Amino acid sequence: MIPNTSSKKLLFSAVRVDTLSKDGSEGAGTAFVVNTSHKGLEHLFLVTNRHVVEDAKSGSLVFTCADAGLPVIGRGFKIEIDAFAHAWYYHPNPEVDLAITPLKPLESMVHQMGTQIYYHAVSLDNPLMSQFEHFDALENVLFVGYPNGIWDKANLMPILRRGTTATPIALDFENKPEFLIDAAVYPGSSGSPVFIYSPEKMISNQPLVFAGVISAVFFKEEATRIASGPIPSQTPTGMFCSEMIDLGLVIKSNLVKDLVLTYLHEAGW
Repeated sequence: MIPNTSSKKLLFSAVRVDTLSKDGSEGAGTAFVVNTSHKGLEHLFLVTNRHVVEDAKSGSLVFTCADAGLPVIGRGFKIEIDAFAHAWYYHPNPEVDLAITPLKPLESMVHQMGTQIYYHAVSLDNPLMSQFEHFDALENVLFVGYPNGIWDKANLMPILRRGTTATPIALDFENKPEFLIDAAVYPGSSGSPVFIYSPEKMISNQPLVFAGVISAVFFKEEATRIASGPIPSQTPTGMFCSEMIDLGLVIKSNLVKDLVLTYLHEAGW
């Protein structure tokens, strides 16, 4: 398979995250690669949710290998990291469920081991990324990740899913830089990138516009109470006795760009 379409490229933006917590429990989540231009240089980062990595004792990242600039389908490279939680830079506001880590040091380490990895970065420089007034109240969305830890293990491919916006993306849901999607969101979808998918409109000649990062899911605890909570990276006993109502909470993409710029500023770039 040659990644020559927008949706095929998305398969190679996602990176599987496997974690081992201090209590011995295992988890799975999603990270993805982003890039941005800053002071004339390209900077690459991995993005995921804070809650996926901050309590991890150790963790690993799974990439597809590359050969002659193309992906080698089914051949992967796992980067195992001790003290995994300390490998990430967290949003300074603890209520913002985002974490990033620079990709270049990891890629250099892989190269030193005689391997190349293949990925497609999601651009943070799309001029429409933070101009959500261009979009309708109801838009199609596409997201990619590892729901319930499911993936194509033979080909090392994540799962693509579709849905719609459930609240207008131009508005901040509950006065926070977030919006809701009407889609099936499950454990393992934590950290999945969400895109406005409008091939018919071709907004600015782009069928996909990065809209945000899945962070939480809504569920019915009892007949009269609806609650939201972080999507766990493993399925705990109890929570999923509650009824999922197929609403996901998405952190808007401009917060990802802000976090990357904050990191670069603190790093002296």
